[in-house]
Amino acid sequence: MLPEYYTDPLNVVRLWVHECERVFLDRLLPGDVAAFEKLRQACTKKYFEDQNQEAVEARPLLYTSFMTRTADDSPVYAAVDSYDKLRAALEERLAEYNEGNPVMNLVLFQQAMEHVTRITRIIDLPAGNAMLVGVGGSGKQSLAKLASFICGYDVFMIQITGTYGIADLKENLLTLYNKAGVKGVPVSFIMTDTQIINEEFLVYINDLLSSGYIPDLFSPEEKETMANAVRSEVKQAGIVESPENCFNFFISKVRKYLHVVLCFSPVGDKFRIRARQFPALINSTVFDMFLPWPQEALISVAGRFLTDVPGLDDDLRENLAHHMASAHIAATDAASSFGL
Repeated sequence: MLPEYYTDPLNVVRLWVHECERVFLDRLLPGDVAAFEKLRQACTKKYFEDQNQEAVEARPLLYTSFMTRTADDSPVYAAVDSYDKLRAALEERLAEYNEGNPVMNLVLFQQAMEHVTRITRIIDLPAGNAMLVGVGGSGKQSLAKLASFICGYDVFMIQITGTYGIADLKENLLTLYNKAGVKGVPVSFIMTDTQIINEEFLVYINDLLSSGYIPDLFSPEEKETMANAVRSEVKQAGIVESPENCFNFFISKVRKYLHVVLCFSPVGDKFRIRARQFPALINSTVFDMFLPWPQEALISVAGRFLTDVPGLDDDLRENLAHHMASAHIAATDAASSFGL
């Protein structure tokens, strides 16, 4: 943050509220959200009583580092004035993404835009790792890819085949470590729970999240190679060029440039069991909960795809969009009742 962009006390208070919601509120279960908001609002009134509380609580309350730039084109973590401005900026970035990557036909309704701002906030920080929790089809992967593109990161996802195993995962991780730790290229490593075909995968992910050092990943020769690759940087930093210092410097670069984005479903027992067995999944990530889309969002998505269907008049298209949204909600409710 730059001080010159926070000369107004109201803006500082709103930033405080935003950060409280991101740091604390995002980790709470839906049933605890109301209690937290009540407590947070009470603290706001007590300690910032000189501020207009209606203005403090006004929405949208979003901060990003990709919409405001300084004179020398440096990013500024600043407030978003309106959803319309945010949508215009995100649609521009999405169009840029689609020019050089497989096309993503995203409908950027309000909740989707909020998720993009949250994901970029997480992975824009050194050692910033995200845990996106939501049922299948909620847009976790697509929005993670868009957020990574906005941050200027490469995106990597493992390709599961019938023979993919631990050796393949280790090879992929070595490639990522070399890219981030040696070359200094920022990377988002996006991984879904369906890609965890062997629970031992999570041993490596847990170590990556907690400290960046995976003991079983490097042979002595590979460890020496990685340490030697950053020796000149260690010298420039004024650090003693011992093998241990060089390797630790390499790991620090990995943690700075390699960002893990986990896309997990909360349905069933797997998520709970994995969180208990591998604590870094919870302790070393920042949560973004993908709650069910509201009906208005589903209608806008359905309407977007129906525009490509020829021969539909506006009334029929609108009725079909409402029907598809209602059918989706009914199917989701039915699946949840069966624990699917």
